[in-house]
Amino acid sequence: MSIAAALFTTTIALTAAQAPQGTRPDPLVRAGTTQQVSDHVYIIPDNSVPLVPNVGIIVGATSVMVIDTGMGVRNGETVLRESQKLAGAKPIAYLATTHVHPEHDLGAAAFPTSTKLIRAQSEIDEIATDGLKVADQFRAMSPLNAELLKDAQFRKADITFTDTYDVDLGGVKVHLQAVGFNHTKGDTVFFVEPDAILFSGDTAMMRLPNITGQKERAQHWLSTLDLLEAMKPTLIVPSHGPTGDVAFINAYRTYLRGI
Repeated sequence: MSIAAALFTTTIALTAAQAPQGTRPDPLVRAGTTQQVSDHVYIIPDNSVPLVPNVGIIVGATSVMVIDTGMGVRNGETVLRESQKLAGAKPIAYLATTHVHPEHDLGAAAFPTSTKLIRAQSEIDEIATDGLKVADQFRAMSPLNAELLKDAQFRKADITFTDTYDVDLGGVKVHLQAVGFNHTKGDTVFFVEPDAILFSGDTAMMRLPNITGQKERAQHWLSTLDLLEAMKPTLIVPSHGPTGDVAFINAYRTYLRGI
């Protein structure tokens, strides 16, 4: 990606983010839009709507895992219902999030206690340090955001890990990897085997990196991109925007080296 193209993409993204609330679609996960992207992996696409994530649903022979929840319980309930359609009699055994921003994490309360919430320790540390600061910022953006996030709280983890954690869904393994401070302090990525699908969070996607001018942080992000590339994903499902492939990684690498 040339620097000119990168700046153009940034301009488009910022224009969408800064548009008046009334001109933007509501930040709601849409029921009935779930798509199958591989033998075991489904997504509820965000359709590039701001403050909506691409939700992942991984279906194994014995159980199901969900990645990201949408913003607030209302969105979390939509994700749960869509997951249950795919799960059938199988339990939705696990829930995890790519990071703790409200549209990814604060719908977790919609899931039953039988669904085990998995968190990297870095997510827990970030919650302890920053609390609901970002949620408060989101609430102030619009009345709907305030409604969605009313009484929202972070759900306590049932399972924690430091660096990596593997989940077996019955013939399908999900590898969780805490990747350190890139977009957030608690960034976590997910690699689904045998499908070779990578849920990259905000660490690699079509939108350009949301990063401040810290050289060490950019250098760390570059090392994270090397880690993602080494996984050899056939498809990358980012936090936001369309799915893609290793071109996302290459574009981020070019941009971060450039700045």
